[in-house]
Amino acid sequence: MRKLLLLAMFLASATIFAQGTVTGTVIDSGLDSPLPGANVKVVGTNTGAITDFDGKFSLNVNQVSGKIEISFVGYKTKTIDFSVSGGTQDLGKIMLDPDAGALDEILVTAYSLAIDRKTPVAVSNIKASDIALKLGTQEFPEILKTTPGIYATRQGGGYGDSRVNIRGFESENVAVLINGIPVNDMENGAVYWSNWAGLGDVTSRMQVQRGLGASKVAVPSIGGTINIVTKSTDAEEGGNVSAAIGNDGYFKYGMTYSTGLSDNGFAATVSASKIQGDGYVDGTEFEGYNYFVNLSKEINSNHTIAFNAFGAQQEHGQHYTRQTIEEYKRTEAGPKRFNADWGYKNGQVYHTSYNFYHKPQMSLNHYWRVNEKTDISTALYASFGSGGGRRTRGDKLGSDEYRLGGFDQPIDFDKIVDENIARSPLGASDMIYASFNSHQWYGILSTFKNRTSNKLTLSGGIDGRYYVGSHWYEITDLLGGDYWLNESSSDLNGGQALGVGDKFGKDYDGTVLRGGLFGQAEYDVNEDLNVFVAADISNTTYSVENFMKYAPGDPERKSDKVDFLGYGIKGGANYNLSNRSNIFANVGYFSKAPFLNNVFLNTTGSTEANKDAQNEKVFSAEIGYGFRNSNLKADINVYRTTWIDKAITGSYSNPTNRDVRLFYNILGVNALHQGVELNFSYNLTNDFKFSGMLSLGDWTWTNNVSAILKDENGEPLYLDPGTKTQPMTVDVYSEGLKVGDAAQTTFALGASYKFAETSTIYVDYNYAGDMYASYYVSGRTEPGLGNTWKAPAYGLLDLGIRHDFDFGPFDASLYGRINNALNTEYVSDANDQGNGFHNALVYYGPGRTYSVSLKLKF
Repeated sequence: MRKLLLLAMFLASATIFAQGTVTGTVIDSGLDSPLPGANVKVVGTNTGAITDFDGKFSLNVNQVSGKIEISFVGYKTKTIDFSVSGGTQDLGKIMLDPDAGALDEILVTAYSLAIDRKTPVAVSNIKASDIALKLGTQEFPEILKTTPGIYATRQGGGYGDSRVNIRGFESENVAVLINGIPVNDMENGAVYWSNWAGLGDVTSRMQVQRGLGASKVAVPSIGGTINIVTKSTDAEEGGNVSAAIGNDGYFKYGMTYSTGLSDNGFAATVSASKIQGDGYVDGTEFEGYNYFVNLSKEINSNHTIAFNAFGAQQEHGQHYTRQTIEEYKRTEAGPKRFNADWGYKNGQVYHTSYNFYHKPQMSLNHYWRVNEKTDISTALYASFGSGGGRRTRGDKLGSDEYRLGGFDQPIDFDKIVDENIARSPLGASDMIYASFNSHQWYGILSTFKNRTSNKLTLSGGIDGRYYVGSHWYEITDLLGGDYWLNESSSDLNGGQALGVGDKFGKDYDGTVLRGGLFGQAEYDVNEDLNVFVAADISNTTYSVENFMKYAPGDPERKSDKVDFLGYGIKGGANYNLSNRSNIFANVGYFSKAPFLNNVFLNTTGSTEANKDAQNEKVFSAEIGYGFRNSNLKADINVYRTTWIDKAITGSYSNPTNRDVRLFYNILGVNALHQGVELNFSYNLTNDFKFSGMLSLGDWTWTNNVSAILKDENGEPLYLDPGTKTQPMTVDVYSEGLKVGDAAQTTFALGASYKFAETSTIYVDYNYAGDMYASYYVSGRTEPGLGNTWKAPAYGLLDLGIRHDFDFGPFDASLYGRINNALNTEYVSDANDQGNGFHNALVYYGPGRTYSVSLKLKF
């Protein structure tokens, strides 16, 4: 009996103190990416762990079986059974689904992210791990080239000079948001990616919403929305250091550090890096410094504040001057590397086209849980941009006689300096100036969300922005001359001898004030059907002040304020046919204000507003189908976007008097963008994955129009100025012409293979075809010209590898990448000059490039 009692006590104690290990990897089901910082806990105990940078955890348990609970802010909590009777159990990948309610208050409300199988828009997600693996020496927008409807290029190849089109719409009609805050230029809608060159280091996720999108700003986009979410503060202390090398002197190093969340609710993350290189294209040397700061404080369970600041100070040589294909072929450097915009001065590389800029952006965010049903997210933000681009005046800098040995050799600046010195009394024949652009931008974006019932959710908010942009030309180098004579009769300093630091030609401020309201009602009919309707209204006020053409006190110096009322309405529905299939549809119409340069046709010479300027209108409809199972994720959608009354303005020299500019404002130009898009990913095994996309576009201008010519003050010109009965017009023949500047057919295929526990390789192939040369619709003034030149289609092969290993006390990751591995020669950008292949001005894309990087995590 005594022995039996001892045996029972031993077995009980063995059960109580038995230990085992449970492991696994926590994954975001929507993005298929790891979730670092997720909480893993044994139900009913205090035993727990937090996932590491790769989403992995290892949990020691004191019981043979039980349940573990996995939770992460913004995701649905999951409970899983475990059994460690064999000592260990690997739960494999644990997929956490986004929690619509929680994610809305943290990300969707603040950052306008779409939710899979709920938000009825065409969407693609780019994981942080893919950015780390594939970016390398590529430009940040190039990471999007495997996304349907996207066409991204480096243009001339200068650092940060890239561009991106969505569904045939240029960047000014594509909204770019960073943490939900718009960054498109307030005057012209452009996006200058050199301002955000360090984003690849700090992006936690990127989402492309094609078409109407889900962005919560009062001015919607036409082509789509690129939503970039930066890193927030990490739950645990840690960080990383990294270094990278690549072709043509590419070198980058940086660090990131997070304090982790302290007991008092404070956390901070900082990141900084430096990048430099010679550039793939000749004369495109670059240097930049990137920084990022995030500070957050959890005041209590209902209030959290966060401060973000980031920016990229950079300068780089540019490849601005395009050549014809025949001219590129004749050069010694070859089409992929030749650049005419640089040379030598005093033995040092010197550029005629050079960019320098710094645009820090700061935001203060407040997240407030008012009660169980209501949340409010508010962001106050500011941005201050300063810098510009170098340009030239004079004939010698464009002459082959002033090059070191031939038309395709570097510019001989010293020869020009010597000649300017020799003609000192007459002033410089050639000089260098900078086109400066600085701005101050302040904004507020505040959104509320109210879960009125289990089925109905209401949201809305305000979007306010104030912007002043200053633009001027300033002489920076007289190239040996004593002065430069400003021969402009309209400048206040016209006829004067100007020196370094003097302004000329252009000096004005453009002011934009925009205020808007937006609202949305979302209704869950049942667990499978969700519908929404949204509306917005905004007012945009423009004005300009010209300091170069009008003296102080002149009433014409400052323009009147011009207002444009914009509005929009959209709706959609998503229906989950099953736990695998869903269909969605959306439709919308909006009217948006024209850009400032469409309202003031001659900002450098007049403050007179264009009386005929009017809103652009857009009608868009889309339908799509999605399929999900454990191995396959696929989406297909069809879209149709009608662009009505596109604002087209411009000027050209009067044929009878080249010194007089004629201005035009073309009204009623319409375009139709329609197409079908498909993308998929398939897990052949846990280690072998395929992905791909196909995008077929049909983008055309749909009508012919006429425009009245005007003088620099906006007054109509007449064939007979005396009677003023017949205005001078220009006829535009655009009906049926293909929209240029982006490939209308693209497809991509990719594969990744995890050939060892810590090693993965990938292969990507991207094809682009049916790209028509860009052109000004206003220049199609003769019937029967037909479409512009169509550049040859091309395909690019990219390769890469990642290897994870232990490096002393650090977790290390080694990356290797080769872009355009086959060294394909291709035209990436083309501008029509009226005679097809022979005189189209083009840029070639880069040839084979490579990079190797190492990241040590601590």
